[in-house]
Amino acid sequence: MLLEEARQQPFSYPELGATSGELPDGYRHDRWSVDLGPDDGDRFERAANAVLSWTCQRTAGIVVQPSHPPTEGATFLLVIRLLRLAYVVATARVVYLVEEADRCGFGYGTLTGHPERGEESFIVRRNDGRVHFEIVAFSRPQTRVTRAGAPAARLFQLSATRRYLAGIRKAAR
Repeated sequence: MLLEEARQQPFSYPELGATSGELPDGYRHDRWSVDLGPDDGDRFERAANAVLSWTCQRTAGIVVQPSHPPTEGATFLLVIRLLRLAYVVATARVVYLVEEADRCGFGYGTLTGHPERGEESFIVRRNDGRVHFEIVAFSRPQTRVTRAGAPAARLFQLSATRRYLAGIRKAAR
């Protein structure tokens, strides 16, 4: 029922697709990148498959529902455990999907039911004989609770990002 309601929600920001280009003003900007190693064997494919199977999110302890691979326009729920007995359910939608010979991943945007407002992308790239993974995001608090708890929300974002990067590093080995 929650997923069906989320499918009716609009995006909570107007700058759709901006993580693939210039990031908009008025948001916190994040860019994280990790070198996954030489482009030998199937390293790129392993990393790309991990991104498209939500490994970043699962490694960070986030449950994605439904858990099928992202497709453009697909709406999903992120179930985020905050404390032992507390959960937040955030709604999001895939804005774009990238499946090219040297780039693979996706970007998703927040819906009106998400505690934050913005977009995040997860892209694996081949470049100069190396495989890289990049996360690009822009966000700002959307609700009174996330505005009031902005420092704690930021700590959660940074912790999740570290786990995203670690999950893809492990998958690419």
